[in-house]
Amino acid sequence: MSSTAPARTSTEETGAHTDEAASLIGDARARIDTLDDRIIGLVQERMAVSAVIQEARITSGGRRVNLSREMDVLGHYRRALGRPGTALAMTLLELSRGRV
Repeated sequence: MSSTAPARTSTEETGAHTDEAASLIGDARARIDTLDDRIIGLVQERMAVSAVIQEARITSGGRRVNLSREMDVLGHYRRALGRPGTALAMTLLELSRGRV
């Protein structure tokens, strides 16, 4: 007979010292995994939209990258998330540029 109870997260897996804390950490980690999947999906969507913009710009005779727009994006992330936001924005810009 198979059990339908949810898997318990052990204190060893989480580094917690109580079962209650291990359960809370396990639940929170599951939520983070879900958020990470959503973030990855949004990054992929951003990359696709950026490709459309780049194609339109190149087709019209422009350059692939618009540096003033990139500076706006960097500033937006820095204002929202502080200095680490700049690094995050740089990574997103790098992913979204495609092959330069």
